[in-house]
Amino acid sequence: MAFEFRLPDIGEGVVEGEIVKWHVKAGDPVAIDQPMVEVMTDKATVVIPSPRAGKVLEARGKEGAIAKVGEILVVIEEAGAKAEAPKAVSRPTAPPPAAPAPSMHTAVASHAAPTPIPVPVAIPQQNGTRPVLAAPATRRLARELGLDIATLEGTGPGGRVTSEDVRRAATAEPVAAGHDEDARTTFAPPRPQALPAASSDVEERVPIRGLRKRIYENMARSKQTAAHFTFVEECDCTGLVALRDRFNAQLKDGEEKIQYLPFIVKAVIAALKKHPDLNGHVDDAKMEFSRRRDFHIGIAASSERGLIVPVVRNADRRSVLDLSSEIKRLGDLARAGRLGPEDLGGSTFTITSLGKDGGIFATPIINYPEVAIMGVHKMSKRAMVNDDDSITVKPMMNLSLSFDHRLVDGHVGAAFTYTVIRLLESPDRLLMEMS
Repeated sequence: MAFEFRLPDIGEGVVEGEIVKWHVKAGDPVAIDQPMVEVMTDKATVVIPSPRAGKVLEARGKEGAIAKVGEILVVIEEAGAKAEAPKAVSRPTAPPPAAPAPSMHTAVASHAAPTPIPVPVAIPQQNGTRPVLAAPATRRLARELGLDIATLEGTGPGGRVTSEDVRRAATAEPVAAGHDEDARTTFAPPRPQALPAASSDVEERVPIRGLRKRIYENMARSKQTAAHFTFVEECDCTGLVALRDRFNAQLKDGEEKIQYLPFIVKAVIAALKKHPDLNGHVDDAKMEFSRRRDFHIGIAASSERGLIVPVVRNADRRSVLDLSSEIKRLGDLARAGRLGPEDLGGSTFTITSLGKDGGIFATPIINYPEVAIMGVHKMSKRAMVNDDDSITVKPMMNLSLSFDHRLVDGHVGAAFTYTVIRLLESPDRLLMEMS
């Protein structure tokens, strides 16, 4: 007896996911709880185990394809069951063609099937609209750019509309729609440029998929939507170094040493309380800013697959010791690729700590739909001139902050930056303002 495993409802409003990696193929034996497929949603990447033991008859959908919740992913012949001939995959047939409508696009879609090449089938027009294959991030991008995604022609697998299709349509030149009696206007996508002839130095073409694809889309959306401006200033860390040393001296044997980041998080929260218009999300569709009372701080963390932003929930309610432990826990999970949906999304402000490779300054990309991000650079000793013209070697650290200039004026961004710096340079004041 064949068991059809369907993409489960992962929750959090997720309706589809990208097939990142297959761990099984047709003909493989599979045990209960054995990893079958890795699926990425807008919330997290999850490895889905097998609920049955047996043999894999079909593994539907290629890596990089989008699967809908409820769609069959794997067909398993259960252990001990009598083998049956695989049933043919039924495909909808196109209805008789309707009267031609003035449109420059052809509606197509494809089924995720175990064959190497998806078979396209026609999808009828329904009340002037048509089903569209597109990832959630692509749909959001279309809404943000004011485009009807149903009018776009997809160039992805099976006619899927990609983020590049949306951006191309947004920058296309408007042209007259021929002899349309209503003189309506449509967009003519630019003609594709001829590719240069293949040369011997082209070694490999690597598909952009999985987490890297999500980063690719999110970074492009942020840069195309938010009006970035970056403010850089240095911070004297003499007092901060002394404070951290005092804290670590009081730890018990076996307790993890506290890094600088928990103190920086506390300084940021104190500054956000003074500048609440930097703590929240912008809603471009509604032209609103959602000011948040909670302080969920995203901590950008590197992993083998790319940059991830796990979130410290309610960071204002945590002690320095608790913050240190939570930041370490999230960083370890990120590097191991084991972050869960509850660890991602919903941050109100993001800090990206560049560590020892931090350089002098940077221009961080805002974690959209947030309106600000702070980059923390490496701490290094520098010769500094004091007020009395004497020179002292001090531990100095640069901070690079990017703001969405549509909502944050330059003087507001500068004031926020100097609030953070004053608290880090006067850690006793920081302790007084910590909640």
